[in-house]
Amino acid sequence: MVTSAHEGMHRIFQERPEILAPVFGVLGVPLPAKVTVDAVTTDVTEARPLERRVDTVLRIGPSDGEDFLLAIESQSGKVAGKEASWAYYVAFLQAKFGLPVLLLVVCQDRATAKWAAGPFDCGTRGWTAQRTYPLVAGPDNLPVITDARTAAKNLALAVLSALAHARSADCDAIMEGIVAALQMTRDSDPETADYFFDFLEISLGNSPAGKKLKEIMSFVSYFPGRGTVRETAYLEGTAAGRAEGEAKGILAVLEVRGIPVSAGVRERITSCTDLERLDAWLERSRTVARAEDLFAEDEDPEAD
Repeated sequence: MVTSAHEGMHRIFQERPEILAPVFGVLGVPLPAKVTVDAVTTDVTEARPLERRVDTVLRIGPSDGEDFLLAIESQSGKVAGKEASWAYYVAFLQAKFGLPVLLLVVCQDRATAKWAAGPFDCGTRGWTAQRTYPLVAGPDNLPVITDARTAAKNLALAVLSALAHARSADCDAIMEGIVAALQMTRDSDPETADYFFDFLEISLGNSPAGKKLKEIMSFVSYFPGRGTVRETAYLEGTAAGRAEGEAKGILAVLEVRGIPVSAGVRERITSCTDLERLDAWLERSRTVARAEDLFAEDEDPEAD
C-alpha cells in the first residue's frame, strides 16, 4: 500500500531539487551545485496490460557534463521481485530517452537499505547479462541532524534525514532541532518553512518522530496564522473553528501530495461540520490515490 511516508521519501526530490547536491555528496557521487532539474513521466508501461511506474524520474542537467536520468524509488521493506523491476526501469528509461540512468533507492531502515544496495544480477550458467547497482540513501549514510542552525542551512537534507531516522533513538532530538530550524527559517522564508512543516506532518504520520512533532506543536505554536488543525482549535476553541481547521488540514495534505481537488470535493470538505467525519477524511487524505476516495468508506456518502 502506498503510504504518506512512501510518497514523501521520493516526492521531496521533485518538489525541492536543491536536495540533490547534498544527497549525492553523501553518496559519494560528484554533482555540481549548478544543475537543471526537470520531472520526467514515471510511466514505463509498454503496449501491454502490465502497468509499471517508477516513483519519481528526474532529468538532471549538470553544468559540467552530460544530462542523465535519476530514477528514485522509496522502499519500506524487501519486496520479492522488486530487483527485476528496477533492472527493467533502468533499461527502459535508457532505451526510451537515450540517456544514462542512475537508480536511487531511499529507505527508512538499515535492513532494507542493505538489501536494496544489491548488486542484482540477471544471468545463468556463470554468465551475467545485466547487473543493477542502486544508489541507496538511508539511516547508515544520511546524517543525524539535531542542531537547529545546521538544519536551517540545508532544510531539504535535514527533512529527508528526519524521515530516514523517524524510528531511531535520536528522533526526539532530531525533531526538536528541525522545528527550531523551521521557526528560524520562517522569519526570512515563510513559504519554505510552511512547506516543510506540512511535508513532515504528512510524511512522518504515526512514527515516533511524527508523534514527537505533534507533541512539540501541541505546546508551542511556531507557525501563527497558518490555519493548521492544531492552531485553529487552539485559537478559536469552538466546534466551527475546529471543523474549519480540519478542512484546511485535509486540503493541505492533498495539495502537498499533489492530488487534484475538484470544486465539488472542495465544497464537500469545507462545508462539513461533523468533526468525527472530518477526522476520518484527514486520516484517509494521507493515503488515498484520488480526492474522491476520501468518501469511499462513509456509510452515507451523501451526508455532510
